[in-house]
Amino acid sequence: MIGLAAGIEMADMAWEVKCRDEDMKQRALENERHAIDDARRSVDEKAQQLKVMANQSALIAGFSMIVLVESNIPANINSILLTFFGTITAITIALMLVSTLNSTYILVAILRYDCVERSVPFDVFWRRRCEADWKLALRAFSVGVPSFMIVVALVAWVSFWNHPSVYYSASAVTAISIMLTMFWFANTHRKWGDFLLMSEARILTRGTSFGAESKRSGGSHKDDDSSVDMRESLQLSSLAIGELSESELKLKK
Repeated sequence: MIGLAAGIEMADMAWEVKCRDEDMKQRALENERHAIDDARRSVDEKAQQLKVMANQSALIAGFSMIVLVESNIPANINSILLTFFGTITAITIALMLVSTLNSTYILVAILRYDCVERSVPFDVFWRRRCEADWKLALRAFSVGVPSFMIVVALVAWVSFWNHPSVYYSASAVTAISIMLTMFWFANTHRKWGDFLLMSEARILTRGTSFGAESKRSGGSHKDDDSSVDMRESLQLSSLAIGELSESELKLKK
């Protein structure tokens, strides 16, 4: 009986070891699947950003080219105005082409990333090979937008040069362009420009969901700890959509 009991005990131990090994293999397989899904999700996220940047930059570059080609330039136009108009239009096209080409090349590069093998983590690949070019494309687009508004103001003076009411009509277009440019710098670019250049921007915007998950999990965490996590995550999220200078100072600390 003693030998039979010892045999049964050893069999149980062997069965537990086998179950534990199978459980570890299953967990490793699930972790690998999650890692592949995370890599694909990161690639898709960056690809969508690059597509938007490339499309918008190409659109503005096309509009600027049409303005330059299709404008009816009077023979008696001021030479300084004409030179300034041609220069600003060329600068706008060049900036948007830089943004479009950089975004397109980065898009092609990340779509070739192997999400299964992942010899280099995608975050490392992005920081080392793509982030500098992405920032260059974003800065070129940010400068190209107000440059395009200057082109709109100048094309009004070129088109209405021989019209009797040139000063009224062209001044109205110029005033609208100036107001839109001021709005761009005072609101849109000030709020989102530096934020989009931050590599930690995606992490900050997901702070709320992290806090909510920690509060829902319960179990091993106390209610006080989860509420603190929630408050901290909300503060990070408010930084992400609030003043960018404060967000940068928070990250530096």
